[in-house]
Amino acid sequence: MYAIIETGGKQYKVEPGDEIFVEKLGLNEGDTLTFDKVFAVGDSGDLRIGNPLLKAEVSATVIKNGKGKKIRIFKMKPKKGYRRRKGHRQPYTKVKIDDIKA
Repeated sequence: MYAIIETGGKQYKVEPGDEIFVEKLGLNEGDTLTFDKVFAVGDSGDLRIGNPLLKAEVSATVIKNGKGKKIRIFKMKPKKGYRRRKGHRQPYTKVKIDDIKA
């Protein structure tokens, strides 16, 4: 069984046991959460699509919070002496999908 959920403005296709990285949620490690924005639920040839949402829930457990790899932002204007260097690390929350209730 799989479901298509939305969190952090992005959509994810998840199955029980999957571990996904989502935008940072304000939860601690070990906390449980439910995703209630479920667009579709499928199971071996049977697919139910919401209009726009289904009455289903996906429960998950927070594994860890962290930051992604550093990306470098470099701006430069040639022949003008303008250079700016900046770095960024995107925060994330890693969750494990426990159950899909449809």
